[in-house]
Amino acid sequence: MALQVKNTPPYMPSACYGFEDQGVMIAAASEAIWNNGAACGQLYQVNCLSGTNAGTPMPCQGRGVVVVKIVDHCPAGCRGTIDLSQEAFALIADPNSGVINISYQQ
Repeated sequence: MALQVKNTPPYMPSACYGFEDQGVMIAAASEAIWNNGAACGQLYQVNCLSGTNAGTPMPCQGRGVVVVKIVDHCPAGCRGTIDLSQEAFALIADPNSGVINISYQQ
């Protein structure tokens, strides 16, 4: 599964919480887990596994694990399963990599 960095801050409005700030350890869910909005508020542990391109062959950094709250629905054309905020992505991978392979669990 691949994941990409979510749009730049501010992260509002969101599909789940409108203009209510949910912090920065957040993510948007793709159709694979959105479930007509039932994913809102769910917590997911996301693990960085590897890079997806030759530009950043070893992007994982730190512990390589972050817990995020689903606050939004990934827009059409979303390239991953979970679209992390910039802050959450930076905790597990080099932000310059843009897209990484992940595993996740609720």
